[in-house]
Amino acid sequence: MVLKKSISNKKVSGVEARGFQALKGMHDILPQDQMWWERIERVVKDLADFYNFQKIETPILEQASLFQRTVGDDTDIVQKEMYSFKTKGGDLLALRPEGTAGIVRAYLEHGLGSLGQPQKLFYSGQFFRHENPQAGRLRQFHQAGFEVIGGVNDPIYDAQVILVFDRLLSALKIKNVVLKINSIGCKICRPNYKRQLINYYKRFERELCESCQRRLKTNPLRLLDCKNETCASFKEKAPNFFDKICANCGRHLRAVLGYLDEVKISYNLDNLLVRGLDYYSQTVFEFYAEGSKVGALPAGGRYDYLAELIGGKTVPAIGGAVGIERLIEVMKEQDVKLAPRGQRRVFLIHVGELAKKKSLNIIEELRESGILVAEALGKESISAQLKMANKQGNLLAVIFGQKEIFEGSVILRDLRTGLQEAVILDKMVPEIQRRLKEKPIDSK
Repeated sequence: MVLKKSISNKKVSGVEARGFQALKGMHDILPQDQMWWERIERVVKDLADFYNFQKIETPILEQASLFQRTVGDDTDIVQKEMYSFKTKGGDLLALRPEGTAGIVRAYLEHGLGSLGQPQKLFYSGQFFRHENPQAGRLRQFHQAGFEVIGGVNDPIYDAQVILVFDRLLSALKIKNVVLKINSIGCKICRPNYKRQLINYYKRFERELCESCQRRLKTNPLRLLDCKNETCASFKEKAPNFFDKICANCGRHLRAVLGYLDEVKISYNLDNLLVRGLDYYSQTVFEFYAEGSKVGALPAGGRYDYLAELIGGKTVPAIGGAVGIERLIEVMKEQDVKLAPRGQRRVFLIHVGELAKKKSLNIIEELRESGILVAEALGKESISAQLKMANKQGNLLAVIFGQKEIFEGSVILRDLRTGLQEAVILDKMVPEIQRRLKEKPIDSK
């Protein structure tokens, strides 16, 4: 029988060799990129602990109507970007395009309103929007958010949420940060402003882009957010929101700004700032990094009416979220240096099959003592193992071979100087701890 030549012998490159690829706008987070994610997740968790936010997790899938009612049936998110599909049972579901609606749904469903108020919650996870991939924003993206739900409509919570995000950007060493803030009014004053805005833009209706012609009828506030050059030129003479908000909204905004002044957070009042979600009221905010190609970083606002939209009573609430990919993009733009991962500064080198087998016990002993150790158990060459140990920037090598097995010892080698000495197994852990203390983990 004649066998066909195996295609495995044919050299193929790049895309051809891979066959399948990640979908457009979806991405793999490779091991070498994990340090960025770990850093951000650690900062988010530390801030949550410090400011008393508790973690909440909601499903990636929700009923599509949840977002149609809250985000807004006429928004770009629902109309163009939301991944929705019907199940075999006929239910219309959606991959979550944002986090707040699901959290408020959980707040109502599980009776969190009967617990101490307000509920201060934080989350992180995956979200999905079918939009054109851009810097820091893909179709599958990750967000972290902070929400204060329940209690009373107190401007201090608006300021605290903004404060947490300000501290987040500072902890990540992101520079040249600008905070924009606005009030988009309430049920009392916003309808009047919308009418004035519609009357103003109607004069230019034929000159507006297709999307803005639709927004004029369905979502007029979004006219102020259009990036089209022609549409943007009309914004300059549009009615000023600050002149139209009611006395209560005016007092609320001034109080928020007063709290921000107290903690020395600078801001720019921007009467053109609106958000792309229908559930916002009063305070809205966005952080930017000047000079960055990435858009808004942390952004959010007050959403006192959201609970009503999904069948609950009025629940005062304020929150915001930040895209993790966006943070990473800006950190790379600004050449932010991450501290060395540095905990793993000990490398175990085995010599011979028996030493390889028994080295598992040495690894466990080091682990139980809180010493993180790297190894290359799949490599047999001592030179290859040493090369890897040096490449990783380890301080010490623990060398274990046939001779050491019989003597009940290991060799500790200083990878900086090349000096080494034999240490009995019983004294291995305290000796390593002593040496690491002398040479701090983050030392060069």
